[in-house]
Amino acid sequence: MSKQMTGGCQCGRVRYRVNIEDDDAYLCHCRMCQRATGGVSIAFKGVKKADVNWEREPDLYASSPIAERGFCKECGTPLTFWFPDAPTMDLTVGSFDDPSRFQLRHHYAVESMHEQWLDTRDLPRYRTEDNANVVKRWMEAIGKLPD
Repeated sequence: MSKQMTGGCQCGRVRYRVNIEDDDAYLCHCRMCQRATGGVSIAFKGVKKADVNWEREPDLYASSPIAERGFCKECGTPLTFWFPDAPTMDLTVGSFDDPSRFQLRHHYAVESMHEQWLDTRDLPRYRTEDNANVVKRWMEAIGKLPD
């Protein structure tokens, strides 16, 4: 079922609307994505480029001789990955305003996967509101915890 969804960067400078056809998403573990995000993987949702409407287009970085990455030059949010000559692209799952719809369907570039970071179900879990230092900082700054 097709649904229009919205998303963008952390500071709101770059925004998009996109028609989403399914809930499928994946984790990329390649070294380029690890370096581009500073993380051990990145969650992507594949879409047709023609289905994306940018209110303001992302800034681009040619991350290799074959691909480009879209990002916001103001806040640094990674937003896209694409091959310039392909009809499809990937949007970062975390850049969607409501990413809860998406379901992890596969892993890509498993040769660089850090297995120890994937199964975390036995680790302790903490909520933001339980960290008094962080709560105090947010309350002093904006009077509430961020969304």
